[in-house]
Amino acid sequence: MIRVTKPEQAPRILRDRGQRTTEANQQAFESGERTFRFDSSLYGAKSVKNALIKAQHGKCAFCEAQIRHISHGDVEHFRPKGGVRQTAADPLEQPGYFWLTYVWQNLFLACQLCNQSFKKNLFPLADPTMRARSHLDDLSAEAPMLIQPADEEPSALIGFREEIAFPIDDDPRARATIEVVGLNREAMVEQRFDHLTPFKRLREVLPLVPPESNEARDILALFEAATRPRAQYTSMIRALLSQPPGASAIARAGSAGR
Repeated sequence: MIRVTKPEQAPRILRDRGQRTTEANQQAFESGERTFRFDSSLYGAKSVKNALIKAQHGKCAFCEAQIRHISHGDVEHFRPKGGVRQTAADPLEQPGYFWLTYVWQNLFLACQLCNQSFKKNLFPLADPTMRARSHLDDLSAEAPMLIQPADEEPSALIGFREEIAFPIDDDPRARATIEVVGLNREAMVEQRFDHLTPFKRLREVLPLVPPESNEARDILALFEAATRPRAQYTSMIRALLSQPPGASAIARAGSAGR
């Protein structure tokens, strides 16, 4: 999972038409409406999607796969718009966070598997009785169990033991995030294993070659490229480079892509 740094200013379509639609939905709620229609041409507009692609370096905000290699990707609502579930077994509660549908901070780019097959309408809270039900409630009273990648550094909570994601210090929010977005789903673990294997071998070889040799420089260049923000699964590769045997050259390569 990656940290997402977005431009402070939302795309114009969200600030204009999105804001007007939000205000209309809020007024409808105050008049008794509880079912809302959502305009995907606003939150899914090309300008919104392109801004997310740029901010996320083309990667899924959750699994770190390069989305455009495999699909168009989804504009995902961190707090679900239409309805919400505390657990997958719970019935859908409506309305969802309808007033956040066009809010820039609530939008991320996600691969279709993370979004449609795993996260869906899930948004668990530490105390579900504190869930905000409308714009009239205090959203800050919630204690979300999912890591918000625009507000937090996911790598401080989610680590990697080789290709397996794990909650650092058994953090409950990291554990919930791994489960909800399917970070350890079988196909994803296999994909990470294939990506990791050559770097594990290079890491073993590096201490055996002369530090100033062309071979050492080539290996370090590969590590540096693999830890750039645009590279897939950078969190996993950085975790590999931070572990012993910890040649200083490897540590430098790992920090170079941050």
